[in-house]
Amino acid sequence: MAQKYRIYINEKVVFITSDYPADTKKEQIIEDEGFDLKLIYYWTAKQKADCFYVVTTDPKALLKQIRKSVTVIDAAGGLVKNTDSKYLFIFRNGKWDLPKGKIEKKEKNKVAAVREVEEECGIKVNKLEEKLCKTYHTYVYKGEVVLKRSHWYSMRYKGKAKLVPQLEEGITDVRWFGKEEIPALVTNTFPSIIDVLEKAGVIEEKVWPLLG
Repeated sequence: MAQKYRIYINEKVVFITSDYPADTKKEQIIEDEGFDLKLIYYWTAKQKADCFYVVTTDPKALLKQIRKSVTVIDAAGGLVKNTDSKYLFIFRNGKWDLPKGKIEKKEKNKVAAVREVEEECGIKVNKLEEKLCKTYHTYVYKGEVVLKRSHWYSMRYKGKAKLVPQLEEGITDVRWFGKEEIPALVTNTFPSIIDVLEKAGVIEEKVWPLLG
């Protein structure tokens, strides 16, 4: 199976892959030689296309090169499931999201993931399960293009405590949603969150057309 990584730029996606897309007329190809994420960030905003491909013989090596070229901010978060088989979501900046936040200095990824869930939602995680995936998205912070690498974990919660949104982090609502409700939520979430939900098997693959 070909390696494929995704870097999200707002609502657009850049695939780093060793395979050409099936229909190159619909997708824009970016040359891998001299790839500069800082330039690509602004360039994609001017393009009509939503999906871009960087085809390279070694996607992993190119991703590593990209990480070295920009400031990387590491974050961690969780997909929490309760005893009613419902999943925990937060509402922040006008979109449904999963709880996550920046990893503190010398803090382990999984420790940060649990801490952020507990702080942002007001619950106590009962069990940390497997790591689901890593997602990448880029944005401008203090005038600089940065790359956020988020580490996602599956978690379990057994209690019935009242959910408390962390208002100082811009979270205005915290809710449990059943699996059947989540496809409607993804119409108002971030592309990287859809990746996490797909990886966990909560929604079917290719719900979002850009995911390929």
